[in-house]
Amino acid sequence: MFNAKRVLPIALIAALLALTMYTVARPGGEPAPRSGETRQTGQTGQTGQTGEIALATEQTRQTGEIALATFAGGCFWCMEPPYDELDGVISTIAGYIGGTTPNPTYGQVTTGRTGHTEAMEVRYDPSKITYQELLDVFWVNIDPTVDDRQFCDRGNQYRAGVFYHDAEQKALAEASRQKIIDSGRFDRVVTEVTPASTFYRAEEYHQDYYIKNPLRYKFYRYNCGRDRRLEELWGD
Repeated sequence: MFNAKRVLPIALIAALLALTMYTVARPGGEPAPRSGETRQTGQTGQTGQTGEIALATEQTRQTGEIALATFAGGCFWCMEPPYDELDGVISTIAGYIGGTTPNPTYGQVTTGRTGHTEAMEVRYDPSKITYQELLDVFWVNIDPTVDDRQFCDRGNQYRAGVFYHDAEQKALAEASRQKIIDSGRFDRVVTEVTPASTFYRAEEYHQDYYIKNPLRYKFYRYNCGRDRRLEELWGD
């Protein structure tokens, strides 16, 4: 189901290791942006209030051609690629959900005190891809057996979860979770299924991080052991 890369080319590993000499570690094991990279707060990205996100939400209400799904699977950098490659997915947005602090910044969220978790808002065309298909992708990209962490990242800001937007999404999410429990594949499944609350768009340097900073992203993902663990959990 999930094809993990066991070994990176030696030359690539050497290049990545050299790169980290100039990289400052961020909380949670993710590297910081270099000096001069743009940082924006989540204030202008609150779902349903401004700009592009507000337009997409209005289009959803008027035409039904755009739907929203929200998933948390640890580091949001790693949750974008699996969805971006799907036919029917219009866009993905990295952000924060599930907390109590208004307009949180990354620095606040990483303390674990705001109650938010790093999440991914997916805008998709339901005529091309179903919510069930999005759920199927979600499960094989997380570790459902742990709470308040994912892979090398620890803290409630990295907890995994499905945040449903309506009764249908809730029913499908709960059914998919129960199916995994009933399979007996895991000793326990602790992934949350909860109603979506206010979603705040993360700072701009987090958006499409794997495209903007491919070497740093690949090193982080490899060093975090995400693919190795996913293969252990889900197989090929």
